[in-house]
Amino acid sequence: MSANMSGSGSAPCRFAHYFVICGIDNETGLEPDALAGENFDQSPLKRTFKSKVLAHYPKNIECNPFDQDAVNMLCMPKGLSFRTQRDSRTPQFHSFLITREDGSRTYGFVHTFYEEVTSPQICSAMQTLHQMHQADMDSLASSLDEVESPSSQGGRRSCGCSGEGYDSVRDTLYVSKAMCLITPMPFMHSCKGFLSQVHRAVISHQPPPLPLESYIYNILYEVPLPPPGRSLKFHGVYEPILCQRPGVGELPLADFPLSEAFQLLGVENLVQIFTCVLLEMQILLYSQDYQRLMVVAEGITTLLFPFQWQHVYVPILPASLLHFLDAPVPYLMGLQSKEGTDRSKLELPQEANLCFVDIDNHCIELPEEFPQFPNKTEFIQELSEVLLSFGLSPEGGNTSPDPAVSMQTSTLEKELKSTSLSELVDDRRNGNLGGEALDVLELLQGNPTLERLQALAKRTGVKVARLEALVAGQKAVGEESVGGRSPAEEEELRNAKLNVQLREVFAARFATMFADYESFVIQNSPDLESWLTNREQMHNFDKASFLSDQPEPYLPFLSHFIETQMFATFIDNKIMSQWEEKEPLLRVFDGRIEKARLYNVRAPSLRSSVYQKCTFLKESAQAIEQRLRKIDHTAIHPHLLDMKIVRFMAHDKYMQEARNLGKNLRQPKLSDLSPAVIAQTNWKFVEGLLKECKMKTKRMLVEKMGREAVELGHGEANITGLEENTLIASLCDLLERIWSHGLQVKQGKSALWSHLLHYQAREEKNEQLSESPVSNGQEKRKLESSVGLPALRVSLIQDMRHIQNMGEIKTDVGRARALIRLSLEKKLLSQHLKQLLSNHSLTKYVHAHHKNLKLYKRYQFLFHLLSLNAVDYFCFTSVFTTIMIPYRAVIIPIKKLSNAMTTSNPWLCVSGELGDSGILQITKNVLEMTFDCQNLGKLTTVQLGHDNSGLLAKWLVDCVMVRNEITGHTYKFPCGRWLGKGVDDGSLERVLIGEFVVPCSDDDGVRGTKTPPLQRSPSQIRRISITSLTGRGNKPTTVQIQESIGEAVNNIIKHFHKPEKERGSLTVLLCGEGGLVWALEQFFHHGFRSARIFQKNVFVWDFYEKVVAFVENADQIGDLQETPEPLGLNCESFCRYVNAINTMPRNIGKDGKFQLLVCLGARDRMLPQWLPLLAECSVITRMYEENALLRDKLTVSSLVAVLETLHDFPITLESSLTKSVEL
Repeated sequence: MSANMSGSGSAPCRFAHYFVICGIDNETGLEPDALAGENFDQSPLKRTFKSKVLAHYPKNIECNPFDQDAVNMLCMPKGLSFRTQRDSRTPQFHSFLITREDGSRTYGFVHTFYEEVTSPQICSAMQTLHQMHQADMDSLASSLDEVESPSSQGGRRSCGCSGEGYDSVRDTLYVSKAMCLITPMPFMHSCKGFLSQVHRAVISHQPPPLPLESYIYNILYEVPLPPPGRSLKFHGVYEPILCQRPGVGELPLADFPLSEAFQLLGVENLVQIFTCVLLEMQILLYSQDYQRLMVVAEGITTLLFPFQWQHVYVPILPASLLHFLDAPVPYLMGLQSKEGTDRSKLELPQEANLCFVDIDNHCIELPEEFPQFPNKTEFIQELSEVLLSFGLSPEGGNTSPDPAVSMQTSTLEKELKSTSLSELVDDRRNGNLGGEALDVLELLQGNPTLERLQALAKRTGVKVARLEALVAGQKAVGEESVGGRSPAEEEELRNAKLNVQLREVFAARFATMFADYESFVIQNSPDLESWLTNREQMHNFDKASFLSDQPEPYLPFLSHFIETQMFATFIDNKIMSQWEEKEPLLRVFDGRIEKARLYNVRAPSLRSSVYQKCTFLKESAQAIEQRLRKIDHTAIHPHLLDMKIVRFMAHDKYMQEARNLGKNLRQPKLSDLSPAVIAQTNWKFVEGLLKECKMKTKRMLVEKMGREAVELGHGEANITGLEENTLIASLCDLLERIWSHGLQVKQGKSALWSHLLHYQAREEKNEQLSESPVSNGQEKRKLESSVGLPALRVSLIQDMRHIQNMGEIKTDVGRARALIRLSLEKKLLSQHLKQLLSNHSLTKYVHAHHKNLKLYKRYQFLFHLLSLNAVDYFCFTSVFTTIMIPYRAVIIPIKKLSNAMTTSNPWLCVSGELGDSGILQITKNVLEMTFDCQNLGKLTTVQLGHDNSGLLAKWLVDCVMVRNEITGHTYKFPCGRWLGKGVDDGSLERVLIGEFVVPCSDDDGVRGTKTPPLQRSPSQIRRISITSLTGRGNKPTTVQIQESIGEAVNNIIKHFHKPEKERGSLTVLLCGEGGLVWALEQFFHHGFRSARIFQKNVFVWDFYEKVVAFVENADQIGDLQETPEPLGLNCESFCRYVNAINTMPRNIGKDGKFQLLVCLGARDRMLPQWLPLLAECSVITRMYEENALLRDKLTVSSLVAVLETLHDFPITLESSLTKSVEL
């Protein structure tokens, strides 16, 4: 075969592009490979020398130009290696890939072996190098004679390199040589088998049936790529070789053994590495074995389907490219470890965001913080089950035999097959046994007496060896006769099935997580050119809406993953698919999602955090097994090259067949069916949607109401504990599918939002014509009074405008879902949709109703949605946490005392679960204000105060009302106290605790928050000063006080036993009506001498201050000199807390200070320690009656025990309570 062959035009369809030989160039001789980083202090046999490409065929192919330097570097990354007859010379196999500038890949498969050096010049040069090295070692040894003892010298010399030396007379020198196949697709097993057979032919004493050039020419020019979904058999030197290629709808080709990657690292480690790759961190693989680096790298990137690694990818990093490790970008690279090198001695430029994978030692080093893969535990369990079903350990570890031993064994097996034993194997495959043996077997198996004797022999431990051997041999014949496959072929089939099943598990996870990704893709460019021009400035994916639909456990991972380059590229490919042919991975992935939708059209699975196992394992394994057991095509046999060469051109037919394959898989369109079939399909579809809507609303009610829902008749709903967010996302899907049914006019991806836009356009047009506000069940705002909250009108158009003003939402699907969440939170979902459908002319224009589909059936789902008004949802407020929301606040004074006005400058600060508004200055004598603020979540507290300026610096406030103007949620913050110096407790600032106001409605369409009548107090018991209760007859009894404390503590304990998302506000349980502060206030008020001459009141805080003064004045209080040490520590802490509260700049009044002290004491677990101090202090006799609960030791002891139950729970306080307190 001549070296100047050139590739033909059909090169892209060939199985292999190049056959390459790399090794030593006898003309150049030995050239040290400085880039390999070898040490010249080593023996010459351990040094590496430069290799060269000795030959490659053909010379060049236009579609894949030959890169000589890259191929040489990757075929022999360490350069040439030398051995003698004393060293192991086991052949090695490894693979590599070359990524071209356009992102396409070329794969190389290398078989490295050792052959005897026949050049006298090379042997002489090695002899010279060894002598020079030995002389250097002797010179070094003599220079150390003066500092080393004779014994140490002898020891050092005895362990010298004499055993590693080379003598050209005594030793035989061998050098490494590499054969390489370069292919367009990664058919690893086929290439490995072909190269192994070529090597056997090279070293065999018997010549091969044909010259080796015939086999190489055959694989380069006459073996085509197998078409998608087909298998191909071609011929090696001694045995046929099989390969198969997945079909159009299957996972793409991946021939590297995943089982080896899992065994090298273990399931858990590999999942962690996989997560790091998905999040585009820096991944460095580390191993002595090049093939291990390639197997792990290719295995992990294969599992990324349908995504692709977009950054630096060098599975085998040559020594000349080590500077790649300095790159401040994500990379996935493999670095060969030198024998005996410790990991701690490896210096890497960047390790903060590095995932280091030590393959040989089965361990990994992960970055400090990164989110875990969703459902990681269940995911690992499913992968473990697949591995166990194939007899592999999920924990990993190199349980397989040494590669060198396995290669020697396989070589021995192949050599045995080539002898006369192969004739016996072939004879057995035909079901034949020797005549005498077969007669004996049939006689024994057909004789009942002998069968009973055989069973008796087994029970007594006697083996009938002859019979067992015959039976076993006949059984083996039966097994081998199935398909006529050898054990090696069966092993290859087993590995292929394991590969595809592991990949299916990974693919199923992505199909579950991104089942509806297409709904959030933003496609707003008219053509490809304009999209490419504005690509960098455009938003292609509605991330906020997508994340709002996902189960909460997925969010930490997904929120990071959707920001990666591989996800962005995936979305870009999706957008470009509307103008170009779909990218293959995207086509397969979309096909799988569509297939899942077809299977689940009546009852689609909820987007739940509940793990769902892969259902494609058996199907995918069967597809591979069918292809490998029944060969579709056989390539032309190798032949003598001096005969007329008839090129095998059938591969052109294969390619055309593959192009036509997709056309045959198209599903029939609904329009092609008969009217009767259409009507029947629609009727069943609507009935299924109605049934599903009923079940979904029941599940949502039961999840919210628990036992109450069962008592209301919803007990038959299947409760699985699904998250609220998942249930609501599922409801959004259902409504979208309801609106999509029978749709004939649509703009954008969302059928519901399209209908809403048509409705909005018509209503706004009517509004302009009538020059009046939009009606249809909506009413204008009506102010109840100058100090009351105005009624909030119901307006579908207004709610749509709120959603349209949210810049975070970029897609129509996201806007429709946001409107559903908002309507559900406002308890207007059924009403809004009914209003939308009430415009019959628009509905008929948008939807096409078939004859057998009654209109009222479509609207039955509104009654199911109406039942959701029975529970409170915060699904809009809790999801869109970063949007700006307008709030309206109204301060309601107590007018009957003629103190509705003040000359001071009032201010307000509203706090919620997500933050606070900051200090808001209120215009004098204006009791209503509106302000825009980032979503505060559920409101908890309001700080209200003034600066005490002017003549009328006193203000008696009844309550504060605050409303979210988008959701309509209204909160009442009761006060009922004075704000001013010299009145009440002298407070200029009060922290008011909020309570959610249940919405009520007036007429149709008006939802308002009714404020209390202005001429009487609020219906709730007003938080008033404790002294104002002394003269009244409604004093609580001791039993009532003790019960209220117990109930307050129990409510706090119940709070912590609820799921975290259902707990609500702890501030209400501490400071609200019936809370811990309120209950302890009653306890300390019992028997308190508050009334004084001239009606000057004394507060509990005055008692606390006197206790502090008494404790600190040690000279005047002699009876505290001998207090026990624990009580002394309690005295110190009590004084420190009281003084800290007194010295803070805020003027919150004496009752406000009491509230703050109780909250701090509960947080820091100090209340049970302070009570005995207060009860035993002598000040108590002057300020409490003898019958006071605080003076009853038994009552105090029981109260201490009750309060100690709170020590098991972490109580945290809002910043509005603890602001400015320094402890």
